[in-house]
Amino acid sequence: MAKNRFRNAAVKIGSAVGKADATAHRAAYKAAKAARVAKLELIELSKQVDALTKQLKKSTKKLKDALK
Repeated sequence: MAKNRFRNAAVKIGSAVGKADATAHRAAYKAAKAARVAKLELIELSKQVDALTKQLKKSTKKLKDALK
């Protein structure tokens, strides 16, 4: 009878550990996915900033030439 109690306790502990492990894996996957999306957005924003910088330099040059 003691063996059954220990076995049942071991099964309950194993189940709890398995559920916690699965939850951790799901959380890690979601975090990795969010990080990837954030990285892509950062790359896109940096491209937009570069384009705006280039446009600002052109406008500045044109304005300086017009003021001469």
